[in-house]
Amino acid sequence: MSTPPIAAPKPHQLVSPFGTRTDNYYWLNEPENPEVIEYLNAENAYFEQQMAPTKALQEQLFQEIKGRIKEQDESVPYRDNGYYYYTRYEEGGEYPIYCRKAGSLSAPEEVLLNANEMGRGESYFDIGDFEVSDDNQLLAYSTDTVSRRLYTLRFRNLQTGQLYPEEIPNTSGEAVWAADNQTVFYTKKDVETLLPYQVYRHTLGTDPAQDVLVYEELDNTFYTGVGRSKSREYIMLHMSSTMSSETRYLRADSPTEEPQVFLAREDDHLYEVAHFEDQFYILSNAGAPNFHLLKTPIADTAKTAWQVVIPHRSDVFLENMELFREYLVLGERKEGLLQLRVIRWQDQQEHYLNFGEPTYTAGISINPEFDTTVLRYGYTSLTTPHSTYDYDMTTRTKTLLKEQTVLGGFNKEDYVTERLYAPALDGTLIPISIVYKKGFRQDGQAPLLQYAYGSYGLSMDATFSVARLSLLNRGFAYAICHIRGGQELGRQWYEDGKKLKKINTFTDFTDCSRFLIEQQYTSPEKLFAMGGSAGGLLMGAVINLYPEYYKGVVAAVPFVDVVTTMLDETIPLTTGEYDEWGNPNQQEFYEYMLSYSPYDQVKAQAYPNLLVTTGLHDSQVQYFEPAKWVAKLRTLKTDNNLLLLHTDMEAGHGGASGRFKSIHDTARQFAFMLLLLGIED
Repeated sequence: MSTPPIAAPKPHQLVSPFGTRTDNYYWLNEPENPEVIEYLNAENAYFEQQMAPTKALQEQLFQEIKGRIKEQDESVPYRDNGYYYYTRYEEGGEYPIYCRKAGSLSAPEEVLLNANEMGRGESYFDIGDFEVSDDNQLLAYSTDTVSRRLYTLRFRNLQTGQLYPEEIPNTSGEAVWAADNQTVFYTKKDVETLLPYQVYRHTLGTDPAQDVLVYEELDNTFYTGVGRSKSREYIMLHMSSTMSSETRYLRADSPTEEPQVFLAREDDHLYEVAHFEDQFYILSNAGAPNFHLLKTPIADTAKTAWQVVIPHRSDVFLENMELFREYLVLGERKEGLLQLRVIRWQDQQEHYLNFGEPTYTAGISINPEFDTTVLRYGYTSLTTPHSTYDYDMTTRTKTLLKEQTVLGGFNKEDYVTERLYAPALDGTLIPISIVYKKGFRQDGQAPLLQYAYGSYGLSMDATFSVARLSLLNRGFAYAICHIRGGQELGRQWYEDGKKLKKINTFTDFTDCSRFLIEQQYTSPEKLFAMGGSAGGLLMGAVINLYPEYYKGVVAAVPFVDVVTTMLDETIPLTTGEYDEWGNPNQQEFYEYMLSYSPYDQVKAQAYPNLLVTTGLHDSQVQYFEPAKWVAKLRTLKTDNNLLLLHTDMEAGHGGASGRFKSIHDTARQFAFMLLLLGIED
């Protein structure tokens, strides 16, 4: 098949109060239609035909990446309620095995869940979450075999191995035990919109049809979840949208009581609550854009009773906290880098941990116990594999418990990482984290892969990748652009890249591209861009703006049909997104979205080589968005560059399940770029 498949245009009028658009490919939004499946299969066949010269290279890349992974591996155990919990992989195993040991690491191993056995015969398998009851005898766990993130909840007796008969479908995956070892709280999803909106209470051994509805969220811009405080004393219900949140709580030893409202939701007020002794601690952005930490007595949660513990700072974003009996630990961001700050309750003595690299990621890890002076944290950088440390907050000494094993002769000293700053059009400096192998020449001749996300306030920090070594070892540089729309430089960094300022996200990325070309890290003939989901929207927008900057672009599960999706409240997760993109039922937002929506802005011009990936069962960006985008690009683009669509007919938003299956996805993406450079091995 040397000519690409052409989807038949079938004009469909999309009518809104602010104008009518014609969508020739709206019909692709019919997954049950044989013509749609035929088209997707034809695109897959065309992909295979065009990528056929890279078959050997794809296999080489797969074996190379897989060969760096220690197949028989396990996580560092953490202690919780008298048991040590850990995850391990067996040689050849796609999925993890969840285990525990009673009292000591020399005790016999107890397998809680073996995902390899559970997922046998399934084309997709994922364990959502698991929770052990307070008496350590009962297990609640959830699984998904479709990749729609609709999890089925099940229960097992860990003493007898007995599986309870009840199964609860269409949950978010989490399960929270009450203190009676009989009651479980869980969240139900709307199967159409996939919005978690109901919290139920289940009694073990009873018919789920009799479960009690504890809370129902009526505002479809809010997500609902349930958890338990670190102290184990409270069940917490969390309701949150992009810009507002609310917490309700009840005592874990009184599971049938009515949840109390901690503080009723307010516009532009995000807060989260932790419990410690006779106080609740609140991370809040009320009058504090970068958040501050407050506390209030359990008996009075009204705002008038809140007292400041850590004041607001304009140059430091307060991201999270961990409470211990003797210490408070804060996760902070300053100048785009994560910091860990330790404060002793007794005398307010404080210090920061020193990480010693120009760009890195450090974060509080799993710390389920109060009565310890040891903080478990994780560390990684572009050159340092994922590492787990225990840090004694009293003696200020750290112990490396495990650094991710990278096989195949990897030496971190062979690679160099830098922190750069690219000037944006408005003068703002955009941080860039970049890595390359020693010997890299800054002469404009090297290939470079530029990555970013830039939405929802999600920060893309500098982390290690085993797969990425395959590019670095072939002469690539890799750059993460910390563009506006993320939260790397505080809350305002996010505010300046959303709603009516969304264009900053796109121009920040292209300004970084221009900077990397001007500084001769690469050239337009060697520059590649990659982004997924909302980062796929970024890819679609930048190739409409400056297609000449890029040799090739990989857009994974891209959100590209912004206006149509945001006008359709039946599409999963749409209504919860109004705070991010705006509500297109209002003219100002409709017209602004239309001005950058990649699908709507496709025009007759030359585009870079393009690989677009999607999953038929995607629960977040429906497969038809990328499919429609490719169909429209095929008819309008004026170049002869590659345009490929690959649809995983068995997977969803996260791609293939299993640690080795997903490597094939990566190998395809790398092979696409190497094909364009003429690199065959």
